[in-house]
Amino acid sequence: MKYRILCYGDSNTWGYISGTDHLRYGENERWTKILSRKLGDNFEIIEEGLNSRTLISNDPRPGKEGKNGYQYLIPCLDTHDPIDLVIIMLGTNELKKSYNRSIEEIGEIFEKYFVKTILNKKSQIEDKYPKLLIIAPPLADDDGNGKYEGALEKSLRFNEIYSKIARSNGCYFIDNEQLNTGSDKIHLTKDSHEILANKLYSKIVDIFNIGI
Repeated sequence: MKYRILCYGDSNTWGYISGTDHLRYGENERWTKILSRKLGDNFEIIEEGLNSRTLISNDPRPGKEGKNGYQYLIPCLDTHDPIDLVIIMLGTNELKKSYNRSIEEIGEIFEKYFVKTILNKKSQIEDKYPKLLIIAPPLADDDGNGKYEGALEKSLRFNEIYSKIARSNGCYFIDNEQLNTGSDKIHLTKDSHEILANKLYSKIVDIFNIGI
């Protein structure tokens, strides 16, 4: 049996290299590909990371259409059906000053629009629902341009709020400990991609109760 795992997120799932102009970590460097290699042929890792993806906010910048993560969620789940596990790491972009959301609001939106939707999305092909693994996004901070002003204080509560959501909904959870960001204070370092892949590998082995 081949397990299908959908990784839904933003630029930290896409593999954006911190401090660059849209450069991407290679296939031996970003966490999705490292995880795929570690899990082996019995797993299919589906990458669905999008730069600037939000929860429900619409990015007003020209050329940034389609960044609303909820609007694409159901089509994405249907596209990759059947799915055994969804891994989601999302919420960083909602911290932007322009969206003016509290961390409590972010948690409520995340639970209502993403957690509930995924857990209740029955496969159209098989008689099953996907399992859900929530990753707390890394700490975010402003690098001086004001875009993420106030983000650090909010992101310090990602572990608390997302872990509570996971417990309340019977989901799996991974915290953001050791997940460090680079010079732009938003995107994961290369080492953090490796750390995250290792964390996920251990958790997935437990979820599916398999020996690899």
